[in-house]
Amino acid sequence: MKKTLSLAAAAFALAITASPFALAEMTVMVGGAPMYPSKDIIDNTVFAPTNEAFAALPAGTVDTLLKPENKGDLTKVLTYHVVAAKADAAALTGMIQKDGGMHKITTVEGETLTASIENGKVVITDAKGGKAVVTQADVYQSNGVIHVVDHVLLP
Repeated sequence: MKKTLSLAAAAFALAITASPFALAEMTVMVGGAPMYPSKDIIDNTVFAPTNEAFAALPAGTVDTLLKPENKGDLTKVLTYHVVAAKADAAALTGMIQKDGGMHKITTVEGETLTASIENGKVVITDAKGGKAVVTQADVYQSNGVIHVVDHVLLP
């Protein structure tokens, strides 16, 4: 049986509920899930991989990470996508330019990502040299912002 990962549930456990208030909000669709501006992303900026990004991982990776005995590894991967800052695309681009084209970002997990601009797009490079392009920026939440990326970043 194939497991489907939704961005909201599997990647970052973004609690999205359909309340009468939420239905009236201006939403952005990310990976088929509505992102409500009033919802909480845990006071952070999140680089959120798409379902396709998770599917592109080597066979068995996601199933292995979802096993109870690998909760620590899953937490490490997920928190590697979270930054304790509310940085929209303009702020992130400004930091990259201010730092001469490459901006180091410390994640909640504790390791570093590097943001740069390649071919006019923001690219996030992980500790292993893997690159993720921001495909949708500035999905605002009540206390932070999500930037959708096309690859899973690995610490």
